[in-house]
Amino acid sequence: MLSEPRSGRLAAWGNALLAGLVSPDEAVLAIVGDDAVHRVEGMPGEEGPVGLTLALGRLRGLGVTGWRVALPAPGHPLGLSGPPAFNARALEAEEAVVGYGAPFGLVPELYEAGPGGAEHPEDVHVEVVWHCLPVREAPPADVPSLGEAERELAEALREATLVLTRLDVAASGPVAEAALDAYRARAEAGREVLAPGYPPRAVRVLELAQRVGLLVSLAHAPRYGTGGAHGGAVSASEMAARREALRPVERVARRAQVAAFNAWVEERERERG
Repeated sequence: MLSEPRSGRLAAWGNALLAGLVSPDEAVLAIVGDDAVHRVEGMPGEEGPVGLTLALGRLRGLGVTGWRVALPAPGHPLGLSGPPAFNARALEAEEAVVGYGAPFGLVPELYEAGPGGAEHPEDVHVEVVWHCLPVREAPPADVPSLGEAERELAEALREATLVLTRLDVAASGPVAEAALDAYRARAEAGREVLAPGYPPRAVRVLELAQRVGLLVSLAHAPRYGTGGAHGGAVSASEMAARREALRPVERVARRAQVAAFNAWVEERERERG
């Protein structure tokens, strides 16, 4: 959860595009990021995949006035509203984007291209196909308000610290050090974690959610504990104990991440109401 999900980038920059705060080229560049290319398949009136710029413009013409994010997990349809076919595909991908104003959703499917391999991982390029599918126009499942998410995260951060201390997990080892260094570098670079038009509170909530998510992901690393400079080996039973203890914390972090990405649409709803 340290990095934004692709659905989060698409929703955030897609919303900025709908608000007229960025150009189509700027939005697509931010959405694609380090990937090779993004295409959209299943667009109404199109027989094959189309480019992301065309798809976003076409969906706007079909009535989409905002984008929400879904980050579902088994037993937790976070951000989804149906129908079952869309929910199943989103659950398989562990993410999706749900249109607001028109019944369309997008689910990403990733393909790796290039020679790559273990010796040259930098040569592997990711191509993304977004599948455009019908969605049910209904409130998304289990998404808190920004205020609720912020309060839950503060408690989750304390809980994560207590759990990791109780499980004797220390911030040691190359995996932990590399992840923490990457987080600090991104923060120092002043990266834009959302997109123009989002309220400062949403940015704050997303950053805190990513910090909590980082703690959880590090605790799940196979060699992460008190075994000295290289981290301790962790048994299968210890890993299972960590997963069980941190599951509620991870759930709160995912809920908060969705709340942050969805804040743009929620603000528009309040303004209209």
